[in-house]
Amino acid sequence: MAQILSPLPGTFYRSASPDQPPYKADGDAVSAGDVIGLIEVMKSFHEVKAESAGTNIRFLADNEDPVMAGAPLADLD
Repeated sequence: MAQILSPLPGTFYRSASPDQPPYKADGDAVSAGDVIGLIEVMKSFHEVKAESAGTNIRFLADNEDPVMAGAPLADLD
């Protein structure tokens, strides 16, 4: 099991915009380099990418949650 951590402090978003589906849903498979969400810092958006592959992702942070740098965003099996 691996964790995907927030690279920056800011607001976590699971999709590119409110009218689009999330990048990944709980239970989805993830490949290394897949975007799993965005962190907004002062109106600038930064992609959060998985560093490793896994068969099951479980999000620990909800959409629009404030997060600190290094905070766990998701668990990856």
